[in-house]
Amino acid sequence: MRKNIILIGFMGCGKTSVGGKLSRALHYRFLDTDQLLEDAFGCTIREFFAREGEEEFRRRETGLISDFLGSLGSTVLSTGGGMPLREENAKILKKLGTVFWLKASEETTVARLRGDTGRPLLLQGDIEETVHRLLAERTPLYEAAADYTLETDGKSFYEIIKEIENALRWHLMPH
Repeated sequence: MRKNIILIGFMGCGKTSVGGKLSRALHYRFLDTDQLLEDAFGCTIREFFAREGEEEFRRRETGLISDFLGSLGSTVLSTGGGMPLREENAKILKKLGTVFWLKASEETTVARLRGDTGRPLLLQGDIEETVHRLLAERTPLYEAAADYTLETDGKSFYEIIKEIENALRWHLMPH
């Protein structure tokens, strides 16, 4: 079974956009955990958060990726921004494949997310403060969960995909 490529990172870093393009370039299947969860919930993540709360959402994320163990192959998996927050999730993601952290700067992130009303964690006050606080909390967790970190600021999708392909070639070579 060919290994999977797992994309993690903060909301707005490009996981879904890069993932879709990468999967086409590699002839892999593409799955987005947020989309899969919305399909399972029958509502948006924002609506689910409001109804059930963040803890239940995180529990359902863990259940989703646990179900992939042993069955997922040749897939690019784009994860929600909070997926690696649980240590259990980070361990499962590493078992599923090679984990790439798509890292955008705080300034780029704020610019991309300004005006986005579909992300429940951004509805808690000033966007700059929220992004700053969440990135400070999550950066060490992303670092710990990732096999590779890719800085995405100022790079085209093509450049990011080439970096991932090069890292995979190196990763698969015997050392």
